[in-house]
Amino acid sequence: MNQTRERLLVQRLLALFAAGWLLFSFPLLKLWLVDARWLGLPAFPVALFASWALVVAVLAWLMESGSEARPD
Repeated sequence: MNQTRERLLVQRLLALFAAGWLLFSFPLLKLWLVDARWLGLPAFPVALFASWALVVAVLAWLMESGSEARPD
């Protein structure tokens, strides 16, 4: 059971890596290079920071959910 949980964690981390890679690729980042503003702030830095914060939050959630006490 432990091995399947670890394999699932590895798969989720690889999926997060791929999603982050795509999220921060130039063609998708170029979509935010507009003159739009959110709450008075330019859209590009807000979207960049929000995307980065989301990736970090999901990574923290994945790592913490896998560290619960397991019987050996």
